[in-house]
Amino acid sequence: MTQGDALGPRLLEGLRVVECSMLGPGAVSTPLADLGADVIKVEPPRGDYIRSMSWPIVEGESLLHLHVSRGKRSIVLDLRTDGGRETFLALVEKAAVVVEAMRPGGLERRGLGYERLRQVNPAVVLFSISGYGMTGPYRDLPSHGIAYDAWAGTVAPVPGPEGLPSIPDHTSIGINAGPLFGTAAILAGVLRARTTGAGCHLEVAQSDAAAAFDWLRSEGHRAYERPPEEVTGNPADGYERRPPGTAGMADGVRYQFYGSKDGHILFMASERAFWRNFCAAVGREDLFEGRPGTELADHARGDLELRRELSAIFARRTSAEWVEFGLAYDVPIGPVNTPADVGSDPQFADRLPWGTADRLRADQLPFPVRVVGEPPPIAARPAPSAGEHGEEILREVLGYDETRIERLRAAGALGG
Repeated sequence: MTQGDALGPRLLEGLRVVECSMLGPGAVSTPLADLGADVIKVEPPRGDYIRSMSWPIVEGESLLHLHVSRGKRSIVLDLRTDGGRETFLALVEKAAVVVEAMRPGGLERRGLGYERLRQVNPAVVLFSISGYGMTGPYRDLPSHGIAYDAWAGTVAPVPGPEGLPSIPDHTSIGINAGPLFGTAAILAGVLRARTTGAGCHLEVAQSDAAAAFDWLRSEGHRAYERPPEEVTGNPADGYERRPPGTAGMADGVRYQFYGSKDGHILFMASERAFWRNFCAAVGREDLFEGRPGTELADHARGDLELRRELSAIFARRTSAEWVEFGLAYDVPIGPVNTPADVGSDPQFADRLPWGTADRLRADQLPFPVRVVGEPPPIAARPAPSAGEHGEEILREVLGYDETRIERLRAAGALGG
């Protein structure tokens, strides 16, 4: 199943965003473009080198660029020139949002900080996204994506060649959570600006976002700093303090991975009602009668005898058969996929129709929130080349004629 030409609802049509970004943090405005906003990516004369970063490279440009910059228009402006700065401010006057996705203070150093932007547009929302934020001792520390997850404690080194520490395969949190937190904040700022006429300057650090996304573990450790009589474990474990977050589930039995006939499934019968349903459906009421457990959050932790029994049971059917079993008998059993094969999962095919390469230059996942009854939103155009829409933007948004455009070009305001 593919999305074809269906763009989904254009919920943000009419919202204009001016973006100055380098690399992945530009993802903060990607959902806005997916939802129909006019996102104008202002690039330096040499362009954003996101096009050469990471892999795979698709027809000469990175998938990172094709995904993060999809749906956006590009104009090259040399903000070191008077004409470039004047044109930038003219765009800000016509926009609701300015995104600064680079090291802190990038626009300020070019004479285009928040106070200057407010002079031309009092209602503008300036959103700054950076690695470690605008304050703190790491403010100016150079960094890339994994740094934020390592800082937040969500990824740790594993043994590599000759026992040297190596980066494990993992889901990058900071570079994805930061933009999503940012998108919500931007829209909140726009709503307030439309009500009050006053904009604001918002900022997020991708490191902060990684920590906030993993709140359960850090807040759990913090809670355990209080006396044991004040903060305990849960009733199913006799109030014993377990390691915070999912780390305490390693010895779980009724909430655990099991091998199936052709792969793995995740069994999640931690509620007594689900455990009863499972035991009855597989004809093993004796398991329930011998180990009914508590009503809620009971993982039968450490019961290796039960774990061996369940391992033998789950090995008898395929993963797909166990999913059908869960649907038929109201038992929480889920498939275990990899990034390589999740696309063939029927739930994926139903919920996440690909935005196709013939339109976006690489098959890409759509924005995952949808209006009920409509396809999920996705960008109307592929990621741009540097400056691809420059003259179009100058004519359409600012109303510049050819004489004025040529004057800017001659002054070097539009780059080379």
